[in-house]
Amino acid sequence: MIVRPRPSAWRLFFVLRGSIVPHIAGKLALVAAVSVLAVWLQGRDARLDAAHLAAVPFSLLGLALSVFLGFRNNVCYDRWWEARRQWGSLLAASRALAREALAALPDQPAVAQAVVRRCIGFAHALAARLRDDDAVAAAAPWLSVAEQPVLAAARNANNLVAGLIARDLAGARGAGALGDIVYQALMAHLHECTAVQAACERLKGTPTPFAYSLLLHRTAWFFCLLLPFGLAATLGALTPLVVVIVAYTFFGLDALGDELEEPFGRADNDLPLNALVRGLEIDLLEQLGVQPLPEPLQPRGYVLN
Repeated sequence: MIVRPRPSAWRLFFVLRGSIVPHIAGKLALVAAVSVLAVWLQGRDARLDAAHLAAVPFSLLGLALSVFLGFRNNVCYDRWWEARRQWGSLLAASRALAREALAALPDQPAVAQAVVRRCIGFAHALAARLRDDDAVAAAAPWLSVAEQPVLAAARNANNLVAGLIARDLAGARGAGALGDIVYQALMAHLHECTAVQAACERLKGTPTPFAYSLLLHRTAWFFCLLLPFGLAATLGALTPLVVVIVAYTFFGLDALGDELEEPFGRADNDLPLNALVRGLEIDLLEQLGVQPLPEPLQPRGYVLN
């Protein structure tokens, strides 16, 4: 995710880090080349006369394309924002579970500390799972040595970690260390964590319909490649500049939608999962009294991972 102070109005024109321009530079270069060709052919071929390519069809097509791109970007941003909300819920539920477990189990500190560490492992494993990394390896440092063989054989590390937390809470309840009300409250926080996992898996496993994205990609290309031939007679040498600006808007919105559609990826505008997990790790280790605490992750080149 891009984290940087807002540049001045003048510097906005030259900012590349976090801009969509590097991702669409090839498309803009191709559209500019076609625009130069259209200007060069104007007047040399009667078939390219402006009467055959009036501006009205391009206005109507551009308006329709703008509406569809706006709708798609709204859908993609909703996915990105829902993913951020889900991770906010995970952080809140994990902190509450750890805090209440430590307060409710003063006579069983080993169990309470194990629950807290497993909350950290759950977050690490979920971030790795959503990014197609090794979730087992991510959770392993936060489980005991005796639990490592079971974890290594798990196909879903998050389910295993949640099951271990549930087992410990049920054991404490059976031993009389937890009352029914406190036990139910702790389990409610654990259920919220697993609900976040399911919601994130739904977002990752259900992209926007491919046919819809394909339609917009094709329409944007057709519009931007044909537009120079409709403007060359009127704008002349300014045609490449105008067409590139229009193409920057359409291709930029399209590429930005592609990034926001997959909020758990590693693109510049995706969610900073590593930073979120590190923040939770710091909070929970502080509750355990661990010193020194790890440092929060900082942006590198204005990108917070």
